[in-house]
Amino acid sequence: MRAREQVSPREAQALVNDQGYVYLDVRTVPEFDAGHAPYAYNVPLLSPSAQGMLENPQFVQEVAAALGKSARLVVVCASGVRSLRAAEMLRGCGFADVLEQHAGMEGIRDPFGRVQQKGHRDEGLAIAIESQPGRSYAELRNELARGRSQAEP
Repeated sequence: MRAREQVSPREAQALVNDQGYVYLDVRTVPEFDAGHAPYAYNVPLLSPSAQGMLENPQFVQEVAAALGKSARLVVVCASGVRSLRAAEMLRGCGFADVLEQHAGMEGIRDPFGRVQQKGHRDEGLAIAIESQPGRSYAELRNELARGRSQAEP
C-alpha cells in the first residue's frame, strides 16, 4: 500500500490515466448522473430514503464483486467526506490499493460557498454525463444479480 492515502484531483487523474487506477464514485445515482469523472464506476455508499440518507449495507460486497479486491482504486465523492469513509471501509476489508481523492468532485467550500480546496470540477478536469457501458450502478447491480443467479443450482 502507498504511504499516502489521499491524492488531489489532478494526481487522481494522472493515476487513472497513467497507472491503471480506476475511479470509484461513491455518490448517489442522481449525483453521479449529473456529472462524474470519465470512466468512473458508481457504487453509492449512501442512498436517500424516507428516513434520510442510509448506508448501503452491500457497499463493500458490491465493490468487491464488480472490481475485485486487487483493483487499484481512487475513491471520489462530492467533497471528500463519503469517499474518506468508503476508502477506510474498503481498506479494512482487504482491498489492496485504495486512495481517496481529497476535495472530491465539487471541492471543499466555506460556509459562504467560497472554494477552500479545489475539487475535480474546479480544477477544470473532464466531466462525463453518460456513464461508460457497465459502469452505472444499475448496470453493475444487474450484472451482479445475473452472476449470482447463474451460480445458483
